[in-house]
Amino acid sequence: MEIILESVITCPKCGHQETETMPTDACQWFYDCKNCGAILSPKEGDCCVFCSFGTVPCPPIQKNASACCTP
Repeated sequence: MEIILESVITCPKCGHQETETMPTDACQWFYDCKNCGAILSPKEGDCCVFCSFGTVPCPPIQKNASACCTP
């Protein structure tokens, strides 16, 4: 299975979308919206901002890991 490393993050505050490359060795717990400056953090139950606001879940989740990094 090929791991997808790019995900489009959508800011829930302003709707701005940005394509970002996901880290393969760590979870990203915070993301600064490049449009409105909002600091995004994962929704409850998600391990990172990509799993909460991205079009593609983070690499560990894509690999069917039972648990990713937990903030």
